[in-house]
Amino acid sequence: MNITNDIFYVGVNDHQVDLFEGQYVVPNGMAYNSYVIKDEKIAVMDTVDQNFTEEWLGKVAEVLGDRLPDYLVVQHMEPDHAANIDTFLQKYPQAVVVSSAKAFPMMKNFFGSDYAERRLVVGEGDTLELGTHTLTFVAAPMVHWPEVIVTYDSTDKVLFSADGFGKFGALDAEEDWACEARRYYIGIVGKYGVQVQNLLKKAAGLDIQKILPLHGPILTENLGYYINLYDIWSSYGVESEGVMIAYTSVYGHTKKAAEMLAAKLEEKGCPKVVLSDLARSDMAENVEDAFRYGKLVLATTTYNADIFPFMKEFINHLTERAYKNRTIGFIENGSWAPNAAKTMKAMLEGCKNITYTDTTVRILSAVNEANEAEIEKLAAELC
Repeated sequence: MNITNDIFYVGVNDHQVDLFEGQYVVPNGMAYNSYVIKDEKIAVMDTVDQNFTEEWLGKVAEVLGDRLPDYLVVQHMEPDHAANIDTFLQKYPQAVVVSSAKAFPMMKNFFGSDYAERRLVVGEGDTLELGTHTLTFVAAPMVHWPEVIVTYDSTDKVLFSADGFGKFGALDAEEDWACEARRYYIGIVGKYGVQVQNLLKKAAGLDIQKILPLHGPILTENLGYYINLYDIWSSYGVESEGVMIAYTSVYGHTKKAAEMLAAKLEEKGCPKVVLSDLARSDMAENVEDAFRYGKLVLATTTYNADIFPFMKEFINHLTERAYKNRTIGFIENGSWAPNAAKTMKAMLEGCKNITYTDTTVRILSAVNEANEAEIEKLAAELC
């Protein structure tokens, strides 16, 4: 596929994978993107997952024709992109591998060689002349590994963005970009908002007409839409006004309270209410919704002098991704020593700029009239 006159797509679609990175459900598979820039010299941009070696090499060879590649540019060392570095360099012994200083020790770890005799180490602002195309390298540490670089082609005004602006889903799948890009970003990159903000500031000084990520579709139109979403996500801003109610329930009483709150919020005209049973829904989607909306209600039981395991896991996902800038309310349940709200609040102590509701709903086994009044009061605070 021609992206421009000189840039070609040679990536692959993976419909075999069920869990990306061993944890994210990907019903529509994954794309592992790779590109070839044909000029006086030829650069191949990244490789693909090890399960698609022959398919990828075949596509590269088709684009090359009777020519040989001069460079393999490695922007990110994660195996879904870097698995075929050694295979490629064996097939094309004249090619030089181009990457950041921190990438080469990783190559040594993966392949037993750091290619000292055929490597070019690049860093912030370094350039590589291909002929009419000049590649400028931009350091992007911890987006989301420490060795990451992105690459700007000033001739075609293309940003090769590594894992930035990526999404779940193969390229032959029809699906909304924002939903799966958000889930991908929050799950994989979400902890590193500061680093993404730093990269966005660098990118703001470039004339970018196309964004070529390592996962997901090539972005060619309305780039402001995608960049704005990345700015919101990486600054931990509120993307959509609404309330997420995340609950766990053993015998249905906490579920009843969560459902009552959802109904009250809808009655009051809350713009969006998301109700999620943490034990029966995709954790990555739950985490995505917690970051998407500005208000969150956590409803769970005291369990083994702690909180219910699915709620504990959910909060751990939030805190390890630097959850902040939100309003949080609690519904707790316990038959003899309810302690869930206190426990949840303690887990969230490290989160910045959190506003807690004045009302906490405290259920003793089953919802009673006093609880109904508390739920009404909580709904009024939230909406």
